[in-house]
Amino acid sequence: MERYGFLPFNSPRQTNLLLIEGTLTRKMARAAEIVYQQMPSPKFVVAMGACAIDGGIFHNSYNIVRPHELFPIEYFIPGCPPRPEAVAQAIVRLHEKVKRSEYGVKARET
Repeated sequence: MERYGFLPFNSPRQTNLLLIEGTLTRKMARAAEIVYQQMPSPKFVVAMGACAIDGGIFHNSYNIVRPHELFPIEYFIPGCPPRPEAVAQAIVRLHEKVKRSEYGVKARET
C-alpha cells in the first residue's frame, strides 16, 4: 500500500479515502456519513464490488442504501468479488488525478 502513497490509519480524521466494500445498509450508512464528514478535504470515495455499487443480491431490499446516493463516488470497481488488479488500478488512477491537481491539491514533487 505504501507503494501507491497511502497507509492504513486508525482514525477517519487522518485519511482521505473511503473504500466501500460490500452492501451498505441504512444502519451502516449513518456511520459511513459520519466518517465521511470527519475526513479532511479533499475526500475520495471508491465503491468496490457489485454489492457496494447496486446492492448485489439484496438490490430490492428495503434496508439497502446505494453509496452514490450519499457520497460522490470517484471510481466504481465492478466484480463479485472484484479483482485485485482492478482495485490497484482504481487507486493508481485516483493518484494520477490528484497529481494533475484536479482537486485543488498540490502534489509533492519527487
